[in-house]
Amino acid sequence: MIGGDGDVLKRAGGLPPVRSGDHFDVVVGGGGASGLMATVAAARRGARVLVVEASGCFGGAATSAMVAQWLGFYNGETRAVGGLPLEFAERVMARGGARGFENYVLAEATAQPLRLKRLPFNPEVVKLVADELMLESGASSLLHARIAGATSAGGRIAGIEIETSGGRIEVGASCFVDATGDAVIGRCAGAPLRGVEPGEHRMGMSLVFRLSHVDVAAFRALTREEKRAVALEGIAAGELFWDVLSVSPIGVSDAVCLMSHVDGLDGLDASDLTRAELIGRYQVGRIAGFLKRRMPGFERSELAGIASHIGVRESVRLEGDYVLTEADVVTAKSFADAVALGCGPLDVHEEDGRLRLLMPAQPFEIPARTMTCAAVRNLVVTGRAISATRAANGAIRHQATAMALGQAAGHLAADAVASQGEVRAVSARLLQDGLAAAGAIPSRRHLPTVVAAD
Repeated sequence: MIGGDGDVLKRAGGLPPVRSGDHFDVVVGGGGASGLMATVAAARRGARVLVVEASGCFGGAATSAMVAQWLGFYNGETRAVGGLPLEFAERVMARGGARGFENYVLAEATAQPLRLKRLPFNPEVVKLVADELMLESGASSLLHARIAGATSAGGRIAGIEIETSGGRIEVGASCFVDATGDAVIGRCAGAPLRGVEPGEHRMGMSLVFRLSHVDVAAFRALTREEKRAVALEGIAAGELFWDVLSVSPIGVSDAVCLMSHVDGLDGLDASDLTRAELIGRYQVGRIAGFLKRRMPGFERSELAGIASHIGVRESVRLEGDYVLTEADVVTAKSFADAVALGCGPLDVHEEDGRLRLLMPAQPFEIPARTMTCAAVRNLVVTGRAISATRAANGAIRHQATAMALGQAAGHLAADAVASQGEVRAVSARLLQDGLAAAGAIPSRRHLPTVVAAD
């Protein structure tokens, strides 16, 4: 563990330069929740790793999109995610970036609220801890860098092209992990994908913002009926855009608010994504003004920040060796090659803007086959782009689940290096045993006897 700021400076200053022609054991595309875990996990397994991230920080939705709550650690009172994601969360708490898990009513002001556990946190502290994890791992990294292409032959990726501020470089690897969220490496390499057709309806996007001088206690003291009445008033006035009033407290008087909703646009279309950012910021301005005028607890609030990237819930998905379905989630189907547990909720944004929420009765297993495909033999896909139906995707894209998948992806990629990156050659038992030894919970049979709330 990094001992202090001086150690951070030393390690950051000592990061080796990444040059065109470099070859790694594992290259991870995307340093968000899933990609960060994949990077650290693979490096801890002894692999030489490079992570390529388009933004200026690691953490993804938690940082760049400012989604300041981790869902998916718990299903009811059962904690089903451990290992590296839990270490990450505990280190954020130790740094004062979170107070701990709390009971919470999701979508309280809507017609179908749902009780669950979450961990609200300060996104800025998450950035610091993410840096520490990455630097400690010994992995190489490139920020402000985008994957621009891939070279493939014989069903294998040989290398990827990376666009940087200084020009384009090419690097190779034995195995590649696609944690981009949009399956960028998979698309470049010709992996089979669902949802690539233009004009498809995608789940709505949300731009998160931060308010200062909020009396969160006064807001929480309102009844559900009072909150819903104000929400419906705001919608009727054109100043709120759906009836979700999600507030994550930070410190004593700040609140991160997930209240915008931009529907009917495609996050894979550059023009649509531009429109979404502009519309999202317009919505934030209207929402912040309405809350200040009409919502108890927000009378003194001031707009303190807007996420640098709108939150995208859905784009493309791998069509892999197995497609996870809603029935698999709801019935908690068992898989011999399970590598992570999802907790829910199943969260689907319908075409008419309605929110469909469902909490599975127990943690559900996610098999390794949702992360692999026959067409590209040295590729592992993790995060929201794994092989799943649209509804099942609504259950696996929560950040704690994405992190659990990321740790599994890192183990799978590192273990595959011995077989020239052939990820489908890694035995399920070897993968599960390695994950369990690292504190992860790859299947229900690995659940500890006592995993109730900490």
